[in-house]
Amino acid sequence: MNEYPSKVLQDAVESISSLPGVGARSALRLALHLLRQPTDNIHHFASSIDALATDVHYCRECNMIADSERCGICSDSRRDHSVICVVESVRDVMSIEATGQYKGVYHVLGGIISPINGVGPGDLAIDSLVGRLAESGAPTEVILALSGDVEGETTSFYLYRKIAGLASRVSTLARGLGFGDDLEYADSLTLGRSIVNRQEFKP
Repeated sequence: MNEYPSKVLQDAVESISSLPGVGARSALRLALHLLRQPTDNIHHFASSIDALATDVHYCRECNMIADSERCGICSDSRRDHSVICVVESVRDVMSIEATGQYKGVYHVLGGIISPINGVGPGDLAIDSLVGRLAESGAPTEVILALSGDVEGETTSFYLYRKIAGLASRVSTLARGLGFGDDLEYADSLTLGRSIVNRQEFKP
C-alpha cells in the first residue's frame, strides 16, 4: 500500500515540499488544509501561483518584480532617481522599503559573486548597472547595500572597480549590521540606521 491514499494528494505534497524550508510533514499538513477549503479558494490559490510563471515582469530599469515594464519605485517621480541602491535580491528591496528611511531607487543584481556556487560577474545584472549609470550622466550616489559576508564584500569590491568613475559618490551601509549579516534578516531599525548613516566605500 502506498504511503498516501491518493496519487493526487501525493503529487500535491511533493510539489509543496519542493519549497525551501518545507518538509514532507509540513507539506502534508498544508495539502490537507487546502482540501478543507472551499473549491473557489483552492482555485484562486492555484491561479495565483500559476500567475507567477506567466504574469510577473522584471522592471527594465532596476530588475525589481513588477506588473509592467517599470516597477512602482522607478515610475514614482517623488523618488530621488539620482541615488541608486544596489542590492542582491528583490527581498532586500522589500526589507529596505520596510524601514521607510530610503527615498532613492534600486538596482537588483540577482545574486552575488560566488565562485564556489558557480556564480560569476556575468551571471549578475552588473553590465546593465554599468550601462544604466553611463546613460544617467553620473548619478549623485550609488549605495552598495550587499551582505557583509566574504562573498558580499567581494561583490562590492568588484562593483566599485566597475563603477567608480560613473558616480559622484560610492557608499556602503554603516556597519550597524554585523559581519556576515544578510539584509533580509536585519530588523528594520538597524537596517534603517545603516542606510541613514551610510559611509564612503573604501576598497
